[in-house]
Amino acid sequence: MSTASGAKFWTQHYSAGVPAEIDTSGYRSVVDLFEQSVQQFRERSAYVCMGKKLSFAEVDAYSRKLAAYLQSVGIKQGTRVAIMMPNCLQYPIAIFAVLRMGGIVVNVNP
Repeated sequence: MSTASGAKFWTQHYSAGVPAEIDTSGYRSVVDLFEQSVQQFRERSAYVCMGKKLSFAEVDAYSRKLAAYLQSVGIKQGTRVAIMMPNCLQYPIAIFAVLRMGGIVVNVNP
């Protein structure tokens, strides 16, 4: 949703240095973007929820473990995986796990 002038009103709440748009042309996929972010910002907070922070390194490690588990229980590349959970720290871990193992994320709104 934009204002009549076309400005995105929510960008006024962005921290200094956070761009309003991201040029995605340098990335092959969302996973590629995430993995490059992990390399560049490894120790920085990637997500904050209810006072708890997860660094890019933690999301990387947890999502790799969950992706391996999903594969171990037989979820194959190209399988649609429904994810239904609130906006919590486990949500991006689940998203990246499914994408990393080649699955297709199907968001289900509770």
